Amino acid sequence: MNTFDNQVDFAAKTKRTFFRYCKISLFLIILIGLIGAAPETFSQSGSINDEINSLNLKIQNQKKQLEQLATKQKEYEAQIAAKQRDKANLNNQLAILENRIAKAQLDIEGANLEMDKTSLEIKKAEIDSLNLDQEIEEQKNHITNLLRLMYKQEQVSTLEILLMNDSLADFMNQIKYLENANTEIGKNVAVLKRNKDQLEHNKETLIQKNLELASLKNQLKEREGNLIYDQENKSYLLEETRSSEREYQALLQKAKQEQQQAQAEIASAEQLIRQKMSQQDKNRLDSGSSDMVWPISSHMVTASFHDADYPYRNIIGEHTGIDIRAKQGTTLSAAADGYVAKVKFDGSRNYAYIMIIHSNGLATVYGHVSAVYVATDQYVVRGQAIGRTGGTPGGAGSGSFSTGPHLHFEVRLNGLPVNPLKYLP
Repeated sequence: MNTFDNQVDFAAKTKRTFFRYCKISLFLIILIGLIGAAPETFSQSGSINDEINSLNLKIQNQKKQLEQLATKQKEYEAQIAAKQRDKANLNNQLAILENRIAKAQLDIEGANLEMDKTSLEIKKAEIDSLNLDQEIEEQKNHITNLLRLMYKQEQVSTLEILLMNDSLADFMNQIKYLENANTEIGKNVAVLKRNKDQLEHNKETLIQKNLELASLKNQLKEREGNLIYDQENKSYLLEETRSSEREYQALLQKAKQEQQQAQAEIASAEQLIRQKMSQQDKNRLDSGSSDMVWPISSHMVTASFHDADYPYRNIIGEHTGIDIRAKQGTTLSAAADGYVAKVKFDGSRNYAYIMIIHSNGLATVYGHVSAVYVATDQYVVRGQAIGRTGGTPGGAGSGSFSTGPHLHFEVRLNGLPVNPLKYLP
């Protein structure tokens, strides 16, 4: 057998070996393609990385500023608590309001910083996603090109492949090279998968960050409202007392009497109406729904149940409900089905309220009403208009210490105040 025949015979033996590594060469071309594209990609990614690093620095700076604000906010909270423990006098009350105003201003600043930080995080996530999109698209293009090359390569005979190499040693070195590249190719394929997974994660993060930004905008609006409320509160107090301690103490006593009288009337009215209800009335009450809805369209709570920051905590005691900001004259609805147990309203500026009893030992109280549409013993259904809100200083039903339009809303269980937010949707 001559030398040429030996070469052909050897080629036939290695035919399967070569095509077994064709798949490896497929990935090798991907790798070579990626390496070939590296200079341009590096240039682009270098610019992108610079922008991302800049964003990271800005985000860290925002975080530091937020930490500093949090420290200041705690200081104001401590000052408010200290003043609330002191004797109730005009100076202390003004100090509480001034600290609340300062804290509200910090809250607004903090909300703006949070919004700025979240906007930067959104921009960073968008850049990351765009970068990954480009990398994935480039990898897809390389794979497409490779498939075309592989199709052409499979059309070449073993003899032609041998003839393309200078020697059998070159041919075997090519196969050995493909074997050694296999491990590195696998790593690049894993990177491609990780990029796709990271891209999906970035998209989810982006959705979440946009939701956070919307929430922060609502918080900012609420905090701006709180600032205005406290500023009006302080102005009203100064106007009402004329900066006189004597006037303040007179106002204080009047407010205490109003609240004590209201609490006593509410407790008595609930007991009385439940006792005098006929069995038919009780059956109707029990058949009604005690599931509650918000009594007004606004859900902006300015003072929570037993709020430690409530400015009049040292005047009338614990806050027995929640205050919901609402414009003067906002339509007020029954939170659940029930009987009207008490209506206190005479058109004057004295504290006015409506009380409704429900099934399961529940009752609701609606304070600072400026108009009333219902009467005692009347049955009402959830969502039915029962009056209008008030609270504007000096307005009908506002009471002595109301400093801005809002609804005071209470929920009582077996005669005792409980947190309304546990019953509202």
